[in-house]
Amino acid sequence: MDQTSKARGELDRLGQSLRVQLIALITDLTIRVHLRRLSLDEPKVADPREPLRYHYSTSYQGNRPATVTAAETASRATFLLRAAGWDVTASQEDDEGILWTVIVARRGGSDIRILTSEDTPAVAFHGQTPVVALCP
Repeated sequence: MDQTSKARGELDRLGQSLRVQLIALITDLTIRVHLRRLSLDEPKVADPREPLRYHYSTSYQGNRPATVTAAETASRATFLLRAAGWDVTASQEDDEGILWTVIVARRGGSDIRILTSEDTPAVAFHGQTPVVALCP
């Protein structure tokens, strides 16, 4: 197996691992889940300089149940991610008057970012694998 196919295999493995984690989070934290909107079909160019560097990245937005607060959603997300071995931090961000709780998780170069707010039932998920050069 040459270096290019090894690198692509590793990137695909990272992408699949990220997708599995996101599915677990989305199905646990949101209602009326539509996983077909969670696309990780092909890696995207993350850095156009030679050699090209690729990563998988995706976003998904769902809604938390009406009976669950944003604080409970953030707490549950933190618990699930830490239980899966992710390093997790939480912060607050103001975006044009909406105060978001932001959960950032990192593991093996991959990142997951979850945003939730008491001002809206929306829960946003963003995931990205590390950037990998597919050829030397």
